[in-house]
Amino acid sequence: MRLSILDQVPVTKGNTAVDALKNAEELAVLGDELGYHRMWMAEHHGMDILASSAPEVIAAHLAAKTRTIRIGTGGVMMMHYSPLKLAEVFKTLSAFSPGRIDFGVGRAAGGDQRSIYALSEGRQPMVNNMYEKLDTALQLINDEVPEDDLYNKTIATPSQVVLPEAWLLGATGNSAIQAGIRGIGYSFAQFFNGQMSKEILDAYKKNFQPSAFMEKPEINVSYMVTTAETNEEAEFEAKSQDISRLLFTKGKIAPVLTPEEASDYPLTEMDRMIIQDNREIHLVGAAKEIAMLLQKEQQQYGFDEAMIVSIPHAQEKRLEVYRLLAKELL
Repeated sequence: MRLSILDQVPVTKGNTAVDALKNAEELAVLGDELGYHRMWMAEHHGMDILASSAPEVIAAHLAAKTRTIRIGTGGVMMMHYSPLKLAEVFKTLSAFSPGRIDFGVGRAAGGDQRSIYALSEGRQPMVNNMYEKLDTALQLINDEVPEDDLYNKTIATPSQVVLPEAWLLGATGNSAIQAGIRGIGYSFAQFFNGQMSKEILDAYKKNFQPSAFMEKPEINVSYMVTTAETNEEAEFEAKSQDISRLLFTKGKIAPVLTPEEASDYPLTEMDRMIIQDNREIHLVGAAKEIAMLLQKEQQQYGFDEAMIVSIPHAQEKRLEVYRLLAKELL
């Protein structure tokens, strides 16, 4: 099984955004050394607990700091940007790191209403043309003349660069079909809603048409994972993420606590039930058990690659998650 990394650049309690960005670099270097296939940066706005507001900029830095691991975005939120700008950015990245760049895009906002309107300079955001925008960006990246009149009288430079891999993020059957039709990769966010099904992934494969970006269907699935040498250690470290997700369900955004603080956090019976439900999308356990579960799900659903997002409080514990999974699966 291929293993990859998804990083939201979490700013945990007691740390700064600068610390979080340096942690992303350290994780990329480790992933490169361990043999991880790719590392993607998420895009989030308006939250000081996540420092990944400019994933394409972070990707440029990480690509320069690594040797073989693929680097990209998971994903750039298309609604905020012109297709021309998207094409120019990723062609430039690919020119510097040919054969190692991923153009991963999503249709969500990646932020609250205030952030959305600030990014669109107060104008009504265009949210109903995401697939048309993706088509135009792909055409420009591939040095084609787009069908859209607004973009068919210009070009996206630099031209004649190695094409990045193109991926669409999603969590529904419709996004799977749309990715397949366009001949690009499909990335399913299992950690987001936990509703992966074989039917969704099969719909992608059935509708896949080879393209300049991808010759055959490729699927990765993103999982939230907390693992350690033992179940007891994993459970202790997972408490931090348990509390963060609990607070999020209540509309509260707070930095990830230390596991000691999380262990002492007062919980109602309802809180405990919510945490237990959230464990459906948060894999917790000893490394061998998590590895076996990922392999089982790969066989059951037929994906190619597991992409791991892990947010313990301490950076060393986060790095250990990726070391342990690499030891079991790579």
